[in-house]
Amino acid sequence: MRQVYIISVGQTPVAEHWNQTAQDLAAHAFTNAIGDISSDRVGALFVANAFGGVLQLQSHIAPSIASTLGLSGIEAYTVEAGGASGGVALRQAYLAIASGAYDCVAVVGVEKLTDVADEQLIAGMALAGDAEWEALHGITLTSQWAMLMRRYMHEYGYTPTDFAPFPVNAHANGVSNAHALYRFPIKPEKVANGVPVADPLGLLDCATMADGAAVLILASEGLARELPHQSVRIAGSAVATDTLALHHRTDPLSLTAATRSSTRAFQQAEVTQGDVNVLELTDPHGIAATLALEANGFAERGVGVQLACEGAITPQGSVPLATGGGYKARGDVGGASGVYQIVELVHQLRGEAGTVQVPQAQIGLAQCLGSIGSTAATHILIAE
Repeated sequence: MRQVYIISVGQTPVAEHWNQTAQDLAAHAFTNAIGDISSDRVGALFVANAFGGVLQLQSHIAPSIASTLGLSGIEAYTVEAGGASGGVALRQAYLAIASGAYDCVAVVGVEKLTDVADEQLIAGMALAGDAEWEALHGITLTSQWAMLMRRYMHEYGYTPTDFAPFPVNAHANGVSNAHALYRFPIKPEKVANGVPVADPLGLLDCATMADGAAVLILASEGLARELPHQSVRIAGSAVATDTLALHHRTDPLSLTAATRSSTRAFQQAEVTQGDVNVLELTDPHGIAATLALEANGFAERGVGVQLACEGAITPQGSVPLATGGGYKARGDVGGASGVYQIVELVHQLRGEAGTVQVPQAQIGLAQCLGSIGSTAATHILIAE
C-alpha cells in the first residue's frame, strides 16, 4: 500500500445558501482547493452527500458534480453513510490512491439542507437511523441523543449544566472561523437557560443544520513531492459499523463502532491517544462529544464531561476539540461534515489556524458518525 497525502483543501462558508445549488457550492469549494494544480491530474471523484435524495429529490449526484467541476468523464461515485458520509468518502479516496489505482483524486462533501421545511428536514435526517423501528414512530436523532444524555446523567451523577463547556468552547473557537455559521461567543448560564428542544437538551446545546461544501485533493507520495504545497499524510484510516437501531445495542452508552474504527486507525498510524494534538469529533451535542471522547480512549467512562469542565478541550488544553467551531458553531453540514473536519485539521497541522492554533500541532484525529454511531469513520493525519 502506498502512502497517501492531502495536498490541498477548500471550503465554502457554512450558511443558508438560498441562491446556490449543491453544484454551485461544490464548484466554489473545488476552485479554492484545486488552485494551481491542473484538474487534468484528478483521476476520480468521491462525493459525500447524505440527504440529496430524500430532501432535494436528486440521488446519483456524482456525475452532475463532476460535470460542474470540469471533470466530466472521470470515475465518480456518490457516497452515502449518513453523517459519516464525508469520512467514508475519504476512506474510499484513500484506498484508491493507496492501491495504486490513481495518483490524484478529489473528495467533495456537499449538502443543501435549508431549502425544505424543518419538518421535512427532521424527517429526512431520521432516516439515517432505523426507518422501521425508530423513524416510523417519530424518534429523531436529537431525541435519541437526549435519551442517552439522560441515561448518562443517571449513571454518573451529572446535570445538564455540566455539559455547557462543549458548546461554549465551540462558539469561542467559531468566532475566528470566517466559514462558521455562528461567529459569536456564548456563556454557560445562557446554555443552561436555553429553550428546551428534547429534554434535557436545550437550544444552545443543539447544532443547526446548514448548507455547504468542502473539498480535499489527495495525491500519492510521488505526486505530493513534485508539488510545492505543504502536504499532510493520512497515517491511519478505518471505518466500522454498529447496529442501525439504538435499542439493539447491549450498551447504548458505548459507541462501539467509534472504538473499533479508531483502534484500527491508531494501529495503522502507529501512534496513541497521547500523541494526538488536536481532535475533530461528531459533536452536535455535548453528550455526543462526551461519548466520542470516551469511545476513542481520550477519557475513561464517565469522565468525558469532566475533561470539558476542566478546560481540556480548549485550544490550550490537553485534548483540543472543535477548534473550527465544531458542529455547534461551524454548523452541521450533514454528510459534508466529515470533509469539513479534515479541512480544519489540515489548517491546524499547517499552522494556519490563527487565534485558535494549537501550539506545535503535528498529529490530528478526525472522526465522523452516521446516525448514533451506526457508522464511524476515523482518520489520523500527520504533518510532514
